[in-house]
Amino acid sequence: MRKKNVTEEELHQHLDGELPPSRVRDGEAHLLADPDSASRVAAYRQQKSALHARFDGALGEIVPERLLAAAGPGNRRSLGLVLKLAAAVLLLAASWSAGWAMRGGEGVALAQQAALAHAVFTPEKRHPVEVDGGQEEHLVAWLSKRLGAPLRAPALNSQGYTLVGGRLLTGSEGPAAQFMYENEIGERLTLNVAAISPFATETEFHFVEQLGLAMFLWVDGPLGFALTARAEREALSTIAREVYEQLMI
Repeated sequence: MRKKNVTEEELHQHLDGELPPSRVRDGEAHLLADPDSASRVAAYRQQKSALHARFDGALGEIVPERLLAAAGPGNRRSLGLVLKLAAAVLLLAASWSAGWAMRGGEGVALAQQAALAHAVFTPEKRHPVEVDGGQEEHLVAWLSKRLGAPLRAPALNSQGYTLVGGRLLTGSEGPAAQFMYENEIGERLTLNVAAISPFATETEFHFVEQLGLAMFLWVDGPLGFALTARAEREALSTIAREVYEQLMI
């Protein structure tokens, strides 16, 4: 019986010990028969070990006082948590799919920027956004022009969230955007959008969770997206799928 080809995603699952038991033998056989794949997986394994050695200690570090002071009293707890989330994001770089691994630095930068922006702006009571949700048409047109790509502010009323508004941010490739939403009990989530290059060939969701905060990241064409909230994975996954489906219309 002919064996099913082993995909690049399965090679990463094999590296992380997450390949389904029924595919482990095929994965091992593929690596034995394909020197290029074996060499690539060995490089991924080395990179992963180096990232853990370099950044594992950051998860236990105390946030510098200068950053806490800059955030202001109301933001200190949230900023401290998200700085650690941003450090944790770095540990995912080696296990991302090939499409993300090719742009590893940009993907990690997007996650860090989204986490920090979420920490800084969601606690704000009077000025959480630059343009409020009542001016959605203007907000979307402005951010689309600045990013050089058509954007949308997904409607999340069915998920219990309404648009607070948005703001312009800076990303590693230039301007970036943040859309902020809030539910009836005041919980907020943010959708960050930034330029990612080179263009992606496929869309794949990646999940990060640390210290009570969760983030889904994905890339579509020239844009990368990061949805961040203090939520359970299952709940945020449902919202992420809703956002994705609306953006693809």
